Amino acid sequence: MGAYILRRLLLIIPTLLGIMIINFALVQFVPGGPIEQVIARVQGDGDVFQGFAGGGDAGGGGGGSEDYAGARGLPADFIEELEREFGFDKPPLERFFSMLWDYMRLDFGESYFRSISVIDLILEKMPVSISLGLWSTLIAYVVSIPLGIRKAVKDGTSFDTWTSAAIIVAYAIPGFLFAILLLVLFAGGSYFQIFPLRGLTSDNWDQLSLIGKIADYFWHITLPVLASTIAAFATLTLLTKNSFLDEIKKQYVMTARAKGLEERRVLYGHVFRNAMLIVIAGFPAVFIGVFFSGSIIIETIFSLDGLGRLGFEAAVARDYPVIFGTLFIFGLIALVVNILSDLMYVLVDPRIDFEKREG
Repeated sequence: MGAYILRRLLLIIPTLLGIMIINFALVQFVPGGPIEQVIARVQGDGDVFQGFAGGGDAGGGGGGSEDYAGARGLPADFIEELEREFGFDKPPLERFFSMLWDYMRLDFGESYFRSISVIDLILEKMPVSISLGLWSTLIAYVVSIPLGIRKAVKDGTSFDTWTSAAIIVAYAIPGFLFAILLLVLFAGGSYFQIFPLRGLTSDNWDQLSLIGKIADYFWHITLPVLASTIAAFATLTLLTKNSFLDEIKKQYVMTARAKGLEERRVLYGHVFRNAMLIVIAGFPAVFIGVFFSGSIIIETIFSLDGLGRLGFEAAVARDYPVIFGTLFIFGLIALVVNILSDLMYVLVDPRIDFEKREG
């Protein structure tokens, strides 16, 4: 197993390198870079630079200022200073290798527009996204496993039919649409105002007691967690049901029943461990899936200041240090979690040997 883990760890390096190369290359062709963002902001402020602009060639000749859409009317010196500040006075290949060297030293740079280091920005936003992903995953497992077992036991009955219909409908509803529906129904949209509309805590958070803070936290997190749980809940329920059905049909289950064991003991004493292998071992992957895939939309709709919203805002503003820094860190986390998922399989079922499978 040690050799397998070592190989997987070594594969992280070329995988991350490939991710960074592809995304860095794509960014070179995306219009509206950070310099154009600054130019748009400056021109939006009116005639702040009008006097300075009068002393030079507005169309640019020097420093490649004419390469930027909307740069007309700004001095070439100003454009060249922006290029030096953002590092765009260097060739793309040199900038890419410089970025990789910095990342190897865990230096992810500083945001272009926030005046804060990327790592500090990620650490500041991470608790919100972790809360959302962790609670969504836990609730999905707590609901899906008992429901999936019940559906397997009642396979073909009316209970299995109507619950399957409900699960399919839940899976078909997009997460953002379900989130909007929850806001309309329970956050003062048109009907009830039971839950807050936005944020993770109330304005008077610091003045609340410990119990009050806990209650306030769960009060705010309820709707976002429900919105992000719906897809994972449907998938896990059907996965649990199918795993149990596969195990129930095996010979050892028939033998246990023939010996006169109670059905409950057969299910939870023999079937449960084998059927739950794929479900339990997949916990890290499910958490990462909820953590990454649903966080952008859910955090935006519920105004939660987390990593998903951070990535969205960085992409809109072309804040490249934040974009590439989060891409590198999230890619690394996802690859490590994949290895942890394999270790979970081995921990749950020691019979699994990945080295023999590869051999």
